[in-house]
Amino acid sequence: MSQPEDKSEGTGTDFAQQAEEAPPGFFAEFWDFLIHNKRWWITPIVIVLLLMGLLVFLSNSPVAPFIYTFW
Repeated sequence: MSQPEDKSEGTGTDFAQQAEEAPPGFFAEFWDFLIHNKRWWITPIVIVLLLMGLLVFLSNSPVAPFIYTFW
């Protein structure tokens, strides 16, 4: 026996369908955040943090002597 759906709210099947979908990835969710909340000033901060993290990661590798020539 199926339960009657309330069409006035419109969340019955939408909620179940969204629950079955795979969650978005980190970058997709971050992009969605930027688009909907218009927080474009965060983008340069994130890019600089990612570049600094890459620099720290590469400083412990055989690539390190080549990195220090860029400073």
